[in-house]
Amino acid sequence: MQLLQFLALATAVSPLVSAHPGHHEEDASPELKSYKSHVRRSAESCSFHWEQSGQKARAIARRQATIDMHRRRLSKKDTSKVLNTSHYESNIDLNSPFEEIWSADSIPLNPEGESGPYWVVGERLRSNILESQPGVPVIIEEQYIDIETCEPITDMFAEIWGCNATGVYSGLVADGNGNTADTANHDTTFLRGIQRTDEDGVVTFLTLFPGHYDGRTTHHHVVAHLNTTLLPNNTLAGGYTPHIGQFFYDQDLIEKVESTYPYNTNKIPQTHNSVDRVFSQETEDSTSDPVLHYAYLGDKIEDGIFAWVQVAINTTAQHYPYYTNVLTDDGGKNVTGTDCGDYTVIDGGLCDTGSSSK
Repeated sequence: MQLLQFLALATAVSPLVSAHPGHHEEDASPELKSYKSHVRRSAESCSFHWEQSGQKARAIARRQATIDMHRRRLSKKDTSKVLNTSHYESNIDLNSPFEEIWSADSIPLNPEGESGPYWVVGERLRSNILESQPGVPVIIEEQYIDIETCEPITDMFAEIWGCNATGVYSGLVADGNGNTADTANHDTTFLRGIQRTDEDGVVTFLTLFPGHYDGRTTHHHVVAHLNTTLLPNNTLAGGYTPHIGQFFYDQDLIEKVESTYPYNTNKIPQTHNSVDRVFSQETEDSTSDPVLHYAYLGDKIEDGIFAWVQVAINTTAQHYPYYTNVLTDDGGKNVTGTDCGDYTVIDGGLCDTGSSSK
């Protein structure tokens, strides 16, 4: 039985350029390199604070409880077999004790990455963003830490988006994004959503393991919003963006997922982590590990994956994510060529999508 069938209660840089076909890409700026150096020193002190404060122990217990809850929903009788499923974690041997795997966390900097051109402003607050998309479901737990204080960032809005199993993003029509004749894709919202961090700085999303498209490895996009107003229609307005980044997966896990349906119907050649420019940018000259830790939820990969990451950010930083589309109460709209689509004229927040009064 797939995770989709039993999740009745889903647990609730610099100015950027595109990382997609047809858009120019730039190398990391001197300012970004200086920023990395500063937060690398701060990250080292956070690791000690994190353990002494008891937050690390709570994180381990919370993740274990999350996995236990979703594993119990699987129609499997051999609990021992499920609990001893191999966990693929970058610095852990497959035969390492279960406790070691969960305690492998550090507090690495998650550097400023690229938003790409496919961020859609105006998405809704929700944790289950899977909708009806086929493929391997993923529960992602993101925990946000203030790199200056080493404390969880509470009441921050974290946004995530990614492509579907065949490499198509919802909410827009563009060259390199599936069928350009499918104008109905403007009004789709799959695999996009926003959550507010809790007292531990945590948000949880039920999403999909992304597919791939030309020129990029498998990844999720993330944007953080602070001092933002939640509107009655569950969209955001105002505030500023202290972090933009991308999450990645181990290459061997990507290969396993890509061998399953419908990922294996995508005839576009894959781009591996080792040659992905953004992957290199986020890991070069940094203590960062933007690759998601993960565990299987069942006996086979189609049952789903639980993935987690700690994101250390500078809450005083302000970045301006680029976008060309917005979601309004009347559907998706392209804003290319307008002030709303030019990050340089947006004062750190979100533009008016025409839905704030509803």
